Amino acid sequence: MDDEVDALDVMEDDDVLEVEEEVLHNAMVCPACDEFEGHDILASKPKGKGHDHRVRCQGCSHVYTVHLRPPRAVTVPFMLTDGPRSEMISLELDADEILDLDDVFEDGGMLWRVTHLEDPAGHSVSSGHAEDLRRVVALREDLIRVRLTLTIGDRSRPDHMVCPPDTAFKAGTMIEHGGRTWILRAIHTGRARTLKGTVQASRIVRMYLHQPPAPEPTRPMTGRERRQAWKEGRLGFNPNPVEPRTHEDHGRRRGRR
Repeated sequence: MDDEVDALDVMEDDDVLEVEEEVLHNAMVCPACDEFEGHDILASKPKGKGHDHRVRCQGCSHVYTVHLRPPRAVTVPFMLTDGPRSEMISLELDADEILDLDDVFEDGGMLWRVTHLEDPAGHSVSSGHAEDLRRVVALREDLIRVRLTLTIGDRSRPDHMVCPPDTAFKAGTMIEHGGRTWILRAIHTGRARTLKGTVQASRIVRMYLHQPPAPEPTRPMTGRERRQAWKEGRLGFNPNPVEPRTHEDHGRRRGRR
């Protein structure tokens, strides 16, 4: 069954993300299998200022249409402060790009953190689309904030972590965040999503962390292990299971005279 979805982050054929391992080209979430997968472009035709692409998911072979429309560009004034020095510059952004306080971006080979956002009325706001901002103030920054999507079961929520810009993250590995262990499912850089590559924090737009599956219980292998497991009630019903012995119990038993 064919579906139609809007997407702005489908890569063109010549977009390549330089990472250590596999890169998914034309990567996006397939509406059928709900996975980050590469896609084959079957057909393409101009539509207004953009294109409509007929694509096929490389994971489940689902075929659907993706509508690509270039966002309108706007010019936003930025005040950049580095110690005692400040300067005003203008940056061109997509009109629908969202800026938040504490966002970190690169300009002139340096990193800057957003500390103040003003709306057209001159009021301070904590977040806003580029087209709705009159001015942005940013300070020189040595740490950056990486946006996260945390998923447990079928529920997801946004979060972030702060780290040095040269911190490397590898998709598919386990990382610690918020006192829990997560699987780094995918990394999104704005140009591509990778499921196995290694990317520096300064190039990351968002990371997707999933709750790891629960470990399988250890199965008793030898006859002695199976007998002990049955005694403890781990191999089916036992009307009088015994409590598992701890290392302290073993030590006391060995110390008896």
